Amino acid sequence: MGTNSRIVVVGGGIAGTMTALNLQRRGEHVTLIDRWEPGHSRAASSDYNRVIRAISGRDEFYTRWAREARQRWLELQAESGQNLMYECGALILATEGHCDWEDSTSETFDKVGVPYHRFNRDEIIARFPQFKVDDISYALYEPQAGLLMAHRCVITAIDLFKKAGGIVQRGHVTTDVNEKPMLDGKPLEADVIIIATGAWAADLFPRTIKPLSTIIGINVLYTSTPDGSDAFDMANMPCWIDHGQGSFGIPSSEGSGVKAAVVIPDKIDIENDERLIRQQSLVRTRSYIQRRLPLLEGEKIVDSKFNQVIITPDTHFIVDWHPQHENVLFAGGCSGHLFKHGPVFGDFTAGVAMRDYATADRFKVGARKKLSPKESPSGR
Repeated sequence: MGTNSRIVVVGGGIAGTMTALNLQRRGEHVTLIDRWEPGHSRAASSDYNRVIRAISGRDEFYTRWAREARQRWLELQAESGQNLMYECGALILATEGHCDWEDSTSETFDKVGVPYHRFNRDEIIARFPQFKVDDISYALYEPQAGLLMAHRCVITAIDLFKKAGGIVQRGHVTTDVNEKPMLDGKPLEADVIIIATGAWAADLFPRTIKPLSTIIGINVLYTSTPDGSDAFDMANMPCWIDHGQGSFGIPSSEGSGVKAAVVIPDKIDIENDERLIRQQSLVRTRSYIQRRLPLLEGEKIVDSKFNQVIITPDTHFIVDWHPQHENVLFAGGCSGHLFKHGPVFGDFTAGVAMRDYATADRFKVGARKKLSPKESPSGR
């Protein structure tokens, strides 16, 4: 495919925005379409922050992608002058007796050359007294991990896309009975149509994407830091992943409060449900915070987020052509770990879109199976 193709990207989250930016910078004519204003609160790419870390179990592919993405985020930060990433580190807590994912990760880090430290329980307590770790066997600490300011990353990428000549358009894309994309009820015409609609892709493509997808809601709480204390600020506390508890968290960044999520598979009607945290999750998450971060007991919840995530059986992304429509390319399947890969994912998807190369086998539309914790890049 030659340059100056007319390309439409549907979906202005991190996957769509980074793909559109990469294509526009290649010299293509790109239009980015979303139902709402980019950065809107229904998007899985919204919220204040996201963890960026290389930990991916035995999976060297995503480990290398995460390392490359870190470099590209730093470049985008320097180019834009925006604070997009803070390298406060990430602490991976390995639960006693359930350490397969963490054991595999340390082996992968050694192979790939990812800087990390292994701390025993006493070392965790001495280095990071915020955490109660009586049930933890050891921890991996990745000093060059940290957090991305998610909403700011999306808005900054949109700004760079516009400055490169890209067009952002408001519109509602649906599909007909043959899964052909329609814009506001009329056939959507372009040389390439890239579908990066996140969880909405499942209902848009009931034959192709829905069988590969589970849509869950993720409840997140932000807890106030204690009066007069900076112990829970990102200058003094890392992000953490608590795989044994199905949880993760981020220290207070730019005054946000401490973010903690307990991943309870929660149903969500993405069209009709209001984005309000569930009471059951409020209780479960507060209980987790009191157990793992006891110094926050009694502190007030200052904010909350409830959003949707599309998960594939093997938690690999989807980057592949529609089997019936040769100009329709799927780009998504976030499975809870796509955001941090954004710049690399967008670059890769742009190359597939321009037919510079085929997609990776792991990203293809087709039969997939659940992976063991050792094999799963997300540990799920």
